[in-house]
Amino acid sequence: MSGAEVAGLIVAVFWAILVSFLAVALVRLAQTLRRTSELVAGITEQAVPLLGDASDALRSAHSQLDRVDTITAEVAEVTANASALSSTVASAFGGPLVKVAAFSYGVRRAVGLRTADAADTRGARRRGGTAASGKVLPAARRGGRRNRSKD
Repeated sequence: MSGAEVAGLIVAVFWAILVSFLAVALVRLAQTLRRTSELVAGITEQAVPLLGDASDALRSAHSQLDRVDTITAEVAEVTANASALSSTVASAFGGPLVKVAAFSYGVRRAVGLRTADAADTRGARRRGGTAASGKVLPAARRGGRRNRSKD
């Protein structure tokens, strides 16, 4: 065997080793691609029903929001009507009722003070005191601060 034949044999062996390493790498790459395609198929099988459920939930939420919008509009209308009714009642009955209540309070107060004043005046005369603004003052306080005894 000559040197050229030995060199050709060494190149052929290295070429065979290189091809075998490439074949192993291609086999592993094929397995990885097959597993990846199986994983994608599994995800697709699970994702399609989930997307359908999500779409149904979104439609349901949209219909519920439409209902809430309708209810909100009706509540706003009822609130406006109640406010208008309240202001109408306040303007129609509020003024006269306040005047009647104030008048009746004044009459009751005047009658009560007059009755109390008459009763206090009689009682003060019996006890020896005077009646001032509906209150009976003891004899020691009739003159104010000047008549107080100094301790």
